Amino acid sequence: MSGGKHLAKGSTPPVLPDDGQLRLYSMRFCPYAQRVHLILDAKKIPYHTIFINLTEKPEWYFDKNPLGKVPALEVPGTNVTLYESLVVADYIEEAYADKSRKLYPADPFKKAQDRILIERFAGSVISPYYRILFSTEGIPPGAITEFGTGLDIFEKELQSRGTKFYGGDKPGMLDYMIWPWCERVDLLKFALGDKYELDKDRFGKLLQWRDLMEKDDAVKKSFISTADHTKFLQSRKTGENNYDILANDAKRPRIG
Repeated sequence: MSGGKHLAKGSTPPVLPDDGQLRLYSMRFCPYAQRVHLILDAKKIPYHTIFINLTEKPEWYFDKNPLGKVPALEVPGTNVTLYESLVVADYIEEAYADKSRKLYPADPFKKAQDRILIERFAGSVISPYYRILFSTEGIPPGAITEFGTGLDIFEKELQSRGTKFYGGDKPGMLDYMIWPWCERVDLLKFALGDKYELDKDRFGKLLQWRDLMEKDDAVKKSFISTADHTKFLQSRKTGENNYDILANDAKRPRIG
């Protein structure tokens, strides 16, 4: 067990209790790993967390995930580790369907619609978001417009559903799959300046949704403030990659 710190090269695999709990390999600031934390916490499934240093990856970790990425989910009793956040999220949803609340709609058509929106979010929101955030030669032409147009899709979808969350009265799979980047949206001030903020008229429903999501119990367990996200981003920009900024903060994603 990593004790809150991210395990790196030269470390030994953590010794975990043989208690049948899932084992999640994660990185505290990774939005893709946060997706899996959110699903496990929303469904109240107990699990162990092992944090991985993605710059100096432990040699043994490639036996868990040959791609060396996070998240990866080790399923006790199978000798199999699953990876890719959407694959892992869908596995948890199906494997624990009888033991926890369902996050996808029961209707197959509505479920398919939500899955389409999750995929659209990747191309229409996540892609321009990263192009803006990590550009080294100024803001890429059209990226800000593309980002706003992508958010328009989700603003209109929330309006058409007429519910507090995409999942209805409670957050569902779509809510949790897009949340990590909505938690980090104010990081764009790092690239665009402190005056940047989402237009309250254009994105009114999304901003209300964001406020409600911050109060969700599952979100609270992995939530990191914009200030702390910024500290990590600054360390990443300088090549330091200080994964352990919050290693001793008990309010952050848990170990065990």
